[in-house]
Amino acid sequence: KTRETEIRVRLNLDGSGRADISTGIPFFDHMLEQLAKHGLFDLEIAARGDIKVDGHHTVEDVGLSLGRAFGEALGDKSKIVRYGFSVLPMDETLIMLALDIGGRPYLRADVQLPYESMGKFDTLLLREFLAALVNSMGINLHVSLRSGDNPKHILGAIFKTLSRAPVMATTFNAGGGCVPA
Repeated sequence: KTRETEIRVRLNLDGSGRADISTGIPFFDHMLEQLAKHGLFDLEIAARGDIKVDGHHTVEDVGLSLGRAFGEALGDKSKIVRYGFSVLPMDETLIMLALDIGGRPYLRADVQLPYESMGKFDTLLLREFLAALVNSMGINLHVSLRSGDNPKHILGAIFKTLSRAPVMATTFNAGGGCVPA
């Protein structure tokens, strides 16, 4: 809870892709639903924010809260593969995403999105969400737009790749007693 927002997140990594999302920003809700659906984890998010002003605080604070929830769910991160990637086409769009769940936050987003507002969600908020998620989860995340110009396709592909790469990174590593260095 902050001066601008109040957010509750429940996350079950061993879920089935069920989502119950309410942020007051319908397009963002849809992207978060896609994240859970394609990542095969259950996700509940209830957020109240100052969306009468804009969606910035809500989107950023959901990223922070979701990153913390993932971090808590992963615990000490022992016996996981640690690295994951996903490449996803969506019509004219191609997104490549790679991550390292090693505890060192870093974001590289080579994504030039044309400014567009989808209700209360504008394309500039993507970077705010990703930066908050990266910093609170402690991950190294690289996202690259290889082709595409439709903002909805670009955002959809990013959220879907963001759902698939952690599935690979959190795969059980039977031979590992700790996160590999």
